[in-house]
Amino acid sequence: MSDSPKHDRLEARPVGDDSLLFVDDDHFREETVCLVTGGGSGIGRATAVAMAANGVTAVATDVDEDGLAETAALAEDVDADGRVETVVGDLTDDGDIERVVEAAAGHGTLRYLANIAGMQHIDAVEDFPMEQYDRMHDVMLRAPLYLAKRTIPHVRETDDGVGAIGNMASVHGHYVTSDKVGYNVSKFGLRGLTQSIAAEGGDGLRAYSISTGYVKTPLVTDQIPDTAEQRGISVDEVIDDVMLGQSRVKEMMDPVDVANLFVFGFSEHARHLNGGDLLFDGGMTLTYE
Repeated sequence: MSDSPKHDRLEARPVGDDSLLFVDDDHFREETVCLVTGGGSGIGRATAVAMAANGVTAVATDVDEDGLAETAALAEDVDADGRVETVVGDLTDDGDIERVVEAAAGHGTLRYLANIAGMQHIDAVEDFPMEQYDRMHDVMLRAPLYLAKRTIPHVRETDDGVGAIGNMASVHGHYVTSDKVGYNVSKFGLRGLTQSIAAEGGDGLRAYSISTGYVKTPLVTDQIPDTAEQRGISVDEVIDDVMLGQSRVKEMMDPVDVANLFVFGFSEHARHLNGGDLLFDGGMTLTYE
C-alpha cells in the first residue's frame, strides 16, 4: 500500500531567509531586471523570489495568472529587498514572447534571463504524439532561443554590457531514460543553446545551464503517490529505488536549492561560468556502484 500523498519527503523546504543564498554584487539592485519563465510555480517561483530577495526586480512570466500572483505574494512575505513583477504570457506565441521581454525591460535594466518553464510527457518513441513533441520543443527550446534573441540587445545596450542567460537543463541533458524523447531532446538542445550564446557573448554577456536530478516540484511530486499505488510499493521505495536508485544522495532537491544556483550563476562570483553546466545531480550521472 502506498504512503499518504502528504508524505514529508515530498514537502519542499520553504523559501525564506534560512534557505536563500545571498550574494554581494553591484548589479544586484532594484533597477536591474531578471526575467524568469515558469514563474508561477516550482523552480521558476523560487528563482523569481530568490532574485528579488537579492535586491533585483524579478519579472515572472507564466500562463498561470493565479500562480504568478502567489509568487508575488511570496516575495512580499519574505520581505524581499527587490520585488517581483508579473506578466502573463504564452511561450508558444511569438507575439507574447516579444511583449513579455518588452514588459520586463520596462521595469528597469534587463540584464538576466532565466529560462525555466518546462513540461513532461511519457511515451515510447513510436507512440510519442508529434503535437505534444512540438509543444514541448516550443516551450523548452524554441522559446528560450527567442527570449534570448530578444533579451540580448537589451544587455548590449547597458553601460557595461554585463548580463547572463541561465537555462534550466537536467540530467536528461547529459544522458537519457526511456519514454521521454521530447524532454530528452529539449534538454540536450538547451545545452547547445547555452554554448552557442556563450560563443557569441563577448566580454560581458555569459550563458550557463543548470542540470539537476529530481526536484520537489508539483510536476514531480504529484506523480509519486500514484506511482507507488500502481506498483504496490511505498512512497519511500519510489523515491529511493525508482527515482534515486543511481544517485548517491537519497533526497530530492528543493526548488529553492535550484533557485540559489541561478542566483550564483547570475552573480559576479560566476564570471568564469560561461557555456558551462552546473551539474547538481547527487552523483546520478557520473558515478556508479
